[in-house]
Amino acid sequence: MNEVFQALSDPTRREILRLLRQRAMSAGEIAASFDLARSTLSGHFKILKHAGLIVPERDGTTIVYSLNLSAVEQTIAAVLDLFQSGRAAGRQPVARGKPGRNAS
Repeated sequence: MNEVFQALSDPTRREILRLLRQRAMSAGEIAASFDLARSTLSGHFKILKHAGLIVPERDGTTIVYSLNLSAVEQTIAAVLDLFQSGRAAGRQPVARGKPGRNAS
């Protein structure tokens, strides 16, 4: 799960996932959306693949990436579970604001 959060921590990788949410795309199509070196994008693809968020498929000399929906769904479920576990255990929400001040 840590690999997923690391992958999601970068805005470029989040944008790659947004693009792939629409449809599967080749590495070149994805690269056209960014002003980055291909080697930099390749590093982003590697991190997303390692986290299981994208799936590469070779089509001749082209690599086509698609979103791994089951991994995304598992991540969402795990995040929701983190927040719901606190409520189920009867924990109180953390107070926001300055200490010693009334909320009124």
